[in-house]
Order: sequence, then C-alpha cells, then structure tokens
Amino acid sequence: MKTELLIRALAQDAGRPVVPVRRLVATGLFAGAAASVLLFTLILHPRPDIAAALYSPGFCLKVAASACLALTAAALLGVLARPMPRHLSLGVLTIAPLLLLAGVVGELAVLPSDTWHARLIGINAPHCLALIPLLAAGPALCLIVALRRAAPARPGLAGAVIGLAAGGIGALLYALTCPDDSPLFVAAWYSFAIVIVAGACFMAGHRWLRW
Repeated sequence: MKTELLIRALAQDAGRPVVPVRRLVATGLFAGAAASVLLFTLILHPRPDIAAALYSPGFCLKVAASACLALTAAALLGVLARPMPRHLSLGVLTIAPLLLLAGVVGELAVLPSDTWHARLIGINAPHCLALIPLLAAGPALCLIVALRRAAPARPGLAGAVIGLAAGGIGALLYALTCPDDSPLFVAAWYSFAIVIVAGACFMAGHRWLRW
C-alpha cells in the first residue's frame, strides 16, 4: 500500500466509532445463531423421540461435543480478531474431539465388531453432509462480517475457527433431528461436514479478513 493511501485509510478509520472486539464477536455469534435457529424451525423439526433420546448416552454425547466445539471455537475468536494476539493457544479446540473419541472407544469396546460398519454408515449421512453446512451458513456469514471490522493477524486461521464455531452450531441443531446417535457415525460424518465448513471459511477469511 502506498503511503498516501495508508494515510487516507487511517484518517477514515479514525472517524469510525470503536467497537470492542468481544462485542463484535458476541453480536455476530448471536445473530448467526438466531438465523440458524430460524432456519431450523422453517425446514426441520426435532426428532419424534426427542424426549426419550435425552436419556440416550449417544444422543447426549453428540449434543455435548457439538456445543463444546461451538463454544471453544467462539471463545478463541476474541483473541484471533486482534492484530497482535497474546497467549493464543488452540489446545482448547481438542476438547470436543477428545470427548467424541472417548465415545467412539467406548462404543467399540462394548459392541460386537460385526455391528461397527452399520453404525458407522448410519441411515442419514447425505442429510448430515448437506444440512450441517446449511445450518452453519448463517453463523459463518455473520462472524465473517463481524471480524471484517477487526484486524485479525492471521485471517486464514481466524476464518477456519469461524468455520469451527459455525459448524458446531450447525451440528448442534442438526443433532436434534438426526436419528443416528452412534459416536462412530458422529465422528465420521459430523466431523466431515464441519471440516467442509471450516475449509470454506478458511478461504473466505484468507480473502475477506485481510487488512
């Protein structure tokens, strides 16, 4: 950037009200989650046995892992949105995968091996791969718009973490309607869908969050 353009940009920024980074993230997260909930109510519905599912370890595990991913990724965005982040550690993002891994190990330990393949494939994989990214689109868009008003030092990484937060929200909502509760299914297909969202947001962040 030429010096004249830099001076002009700084002068324009000086006239804008300063919004705290955490407020930007919280606003984007709330707006995006609200959009996802609205979309869920318009096109989907909770599974018919939702009351009984609340007592199912598999159902509770997929809800807990999805919520954990959304919360831990969202918590990092306040740091990643800054031009000089301090004390940045991505280790918190391992909590949800480790929780899910524990469920997979437990399932493999107690179920006969001839049932593993059927539980891995499930009955709803195509819907999973389509609906989690769809439900994640609102939070992803809102968070990217919010972070455009910040100055992330690593825009690609910030975009990827946005994708993880949005994917976690999408997975959490989809878990309410999905009949597949096997940790094997969740580890394979939910994770695949979330990786798709994170990859798309990485590219979007690399392009749109640069400064």
